[in-house]
Amino acid sequence: MTQVPRRTVDVLIIGSGFGGLGAAIRLAKDGREDFLVVERGSEVGGTWRDNTYPGAACDVPSHLYSYSFELNPNWSRSFSPQAEIQEYLRATAVKYGVLDRHLFDTEVTQARWDEADRHWLVDTTNGTFRARVLVGAIGALCEPSLPDVKGLSSFRGEIFHSARWNHAANLAGKRVALIGTGASAIQIGPAIVDRVAHLDVYQRTAPWIMPRHDRAYPAAEKFAYQHVPLLQRAAREAIYWGRESFVLGFALQPKILLAAQRIARRNIARGISDPALRERVTPQFQIGCKRILISNDWYPMLAREDVTLVTDGIAEVRENAIVTASGETREVDAIIVATGFHVTDSPTYERIVGAGGRTLADVWDEQGQQAYKGATVAGFPNLFFVIGPNTGLGHSSMVYMIESHINYLSSALAEMDRRGLATVEVRDEEQRRYNDRLQKQMRRTIWTTGGCASWYLDKHGNNTTLWPGFTFAFRRMTRRFDVGAYRVSARAASSPATPLSGDLSAEWRAIARHSSDNPPLNSVGRQA
Repeated sequence: MTQVPRRTVDVLIIGSGFGGLGAAIRLAKDGREDFLVVERGSEVGGTWRDNTYPGAACDVPSHLYSYSFELNPNWSRSFSPQAEIQEYLRATAVKYGVLDRHLFDTEVTQARWDEADRHWLVDTTNGTFRARVLVGAIGALCEPSLPDVKGLSSFRGEIFHSARWNHAANLAGKRVALIGTGASAIQIGPAIVDRVAHLDVYQRTAPWIMPRHDRAYPAAEKFAYQHVPLLQRAAREAIYWGRESFVLGFALQPKILLAAQRIARRNIARGISDPALRERVTPQFQIGCKRILISNDWYPMLAREDVTLVTDGIAEVRENAIVTASGETREVDAIIVATGFHVTDSPTYERIVGAGGRTLADVWDEQGQQAYKGATVAGFPNLFFVIGPNTGLGHSSMVYMIESHINYLSSALAEMDRRGLATVEVRDEEQRRYNDRLQKQMRRTIWTTGGCASWYLDKHGNNTTLWPGFTFAFRRMTRRFDVGAYRVSARAASSPATPLSGDLSAEWRAIARHSSDNPPLNSVGRQA
């Protein structure tokens, strides 16, 4: 691949999922031309590009899981399948004309703050860049987490993570082990069970699973949304406020969720008649403490004769078998690892080096994953996150939170230009005060009081993943950049008010445009 010499760009965005793509579109709408999106994949999409496993679909209603500025009247179902979401993101990128500001197949190997130059120096597999502002739109669900199991590398059959699905693997007639019972696993199992000879499901902790109220949209309803946009906006608003009501149980009064727990118990009873199996799939913690899943076919699948639920831990993996902690050896031909992602300890954090030469991984390892409003981190000037710590949701659409952070980024860039600022860095005391308040709020939530240990928690035992309140409160909090919470420095008198887009040579533009031509824009995401 052609190597790009170091170029100066005003804003460099890492990642082009919902967050990075949304940020690019907003910058373009703001009249900014001097920005670049670097994406390690071959097209936009992020998690929806990568997770092409059988049965992949969203668990947030379709009309809410989209950009507010680009509603889609053509969703086929009330819960969108992966391929449709990916196609929506492709089409949105094309419609808003930002693909020529992307470099695909480009991974960031290091981003280092240069204190003397007051810019970020970003090394990638496709050249090096100098950026005034760095935007991390990396996403929490992008780095697969593999289980630490003895002998895993010695397995001779097919083995792959759910987020790196091997579409060339033939599972027909095979003995398959599915490790995990999280959001991906409960979609994968029912989608492949009719193909395989036998399915072993390895469960460490049983999840609470609610019924999935999914339906296909009839042609008349889609026609109405296409020709009466306000009708779709009204449907979106109704979904939003319905989802927002869940906060009452998650964050304010967890006992409210006991009604949902009764519904989840009935879901178990409908799918499984065997009392012993029912008991093994019934969680021992209050609903909501871990992510609530939705499925109508998971429990009926577990009740099949060609499916075995294994609740013993895995002691080791051999060339053609899995050995449980009780000593049982179960022969398998293929292993599907659905064990989630590095959420609080992403390897990406090791590549971001702030002031004083400390990596983001070092800082967060020491103090826990903290940021100010989920967007900025003390010690890392001019670095903004789109979806950082404590911005995840257990009830609603992450796109809403993404757009809130994009508002904050847009406001920050405008304020920096208006005041002639070279740098902004959140004050340590402001970040600490913010996180102290946030963790105090977290103590009364179901994620703390519900009796579970979840991937929401970091190694210090703090929930650094979720937002403990209403999303409209977060939107209000990030509507404008509060420069008073930041240490700032002014640009030198000789510096231009904004970086010159002329730094982006015709050669660089051509390479970016060529990179954007690579994705198959009219194709549909792969589905096994």
